[in-house]
Amino acid sequence: MKKTLLIFRIFFLLISLLGCVLISYQVPEWNLWLVTFVGMSMASLVILIDLMLRGFSLRGLSGITFGLIIGGAIAYLLGTSPLFEPLEGDPDLAQMLYLARLALYVVSMYLATVIALRGKDEFNLVIPYVRFSPENVETPLVVVDTSALIDGRIAPICESKWMGHALLIPRFVLDELQAIADSSDPIRKEKGRKGLDILNRLRKMQHLDLRIHESDAVDAQAVDSKLVFLAVSMKAKLLTTDYNLAKLAEFHEVEWLNITTLVKALNQQVSIGTLVNAELVRAGKDAGQAIGYLPDGSMLVVNGGSSQIGKEVQVEVDSVVPSAGGKMIFATYRSDVAVA
Repeated sequence: MKKTLLIFRIFFLLISLLGCVLISYQVPEWNLWLVTFVGMSMASLVILIDLMLRGFSLRGLSGITFGLIIGGAIAYLLGTSPLFEPLEGDPDLAQMLYLARLALYVVSMYLATVIALRGKDEFNLVIPYVRFSPENVETPLVVVDTSALIDGRIAPICESKWMGHALLIPRFVLDELQAIADSSDPIRKEKGRKGLDILNRLRKMQHLDLRIHESDAVDAQAVDSKLVFLAVSMKAKLLTTDYNLAKLAEFHEVEWLNITTLVKALNQQVSIGTLVNAELVRAGKDAGQAIGYLPDGSMLVVNGGSSQIGKEVQVEVDSVVPSAGGKMIFATYRSDVAVA
């Protein structure tokens, strides 16, 4: 993108230079060097303005356009009202009314533009490719927050192709993730880098509908409320692992997807005779025993598994004993069954 813009700016300068030369030939009394200097200075000023507007998005431009239209309409309606009708034969009053209409026009345009920029995320009709009526879009949306990206479990879920939603990641979430990755705290830095790695992993999935929403937040404290507001305005769900944000979403009647609940629901129901896969990590208390753990954290005591420590094996459940930490499972290593 940067190379494309550089080429386009160079092309613009060359066109401007050619225009200056042509103008000097059409008007012989104008000095070639003076015309070239003035023309190239104006072209450089245009490029300088372009560089100053680097962080200005299409949504902001749409907000300015909307504000100018509304401000102009208000100024026209007030300016043509009987309040500004000049009295016949009084030129001084007519001049004052003209200046008042001019001031009204400038003030109305300015105020309407500022209000439109402050609330540019509250209207979508001036941006045709941002959905305005969610009923017309088949794919449901889910807004992803920073905690869900740092958590990382969203990536394997999307890789399994079970995610039936289009992922919507706001720009301010990306900025927050980048700020965490640039933190001087090594723990926060590691979390931020993990989140960026997960984001890149998601972008490489061809089957995943991943969208970046050009929306910003005023400060860090406004991120949670902006996420909820965005979910409400886009008629989307919220994907997060932040409990406080989830409760805020519930208060605003926004449906949220809990990854932890999904993982618990996918845990295999273990009963006597069930074959389960487990990695044996250490030896047990009794001879020939090995210890492993199921994905939900349940301890697995495997008889005859001491020779398979460090490997993933399939075992047959013999009994399930409830414990303070959940449940303890006793099983027997089955060498005649391959790992599924």
